[in-house]
Amino acid sequence: MTTISFDTDRLVEDLKSSGLPHDQARAIVRGLVEAQTELATKTDLVQLEQRLTIKLGSMMVVAIGIVAVLVKLL
Repeated sequence: MTTISFDTDRLVEDLKSSGLPHDQARAIVRGLVEAQTELATKTDLVQLEQRLTIKLGSMMVVAIGIVAVLVKLL
């Protein structure tokens, strides 16, 4: 996961200068800082896709093996 760097104090000041109360501006910035820990980059998504593809392929190989064994037994 990736974090985005930004000047939180400046953002608070910008929000205050646009008319927001100080406490509300700080709460918004705090929420943004906490939310960015949940961001996924394109690289994260590509890696996830690769892992899921490998897992799905493995499950298909096992399923085909089970079907082949059942066909021989029946």
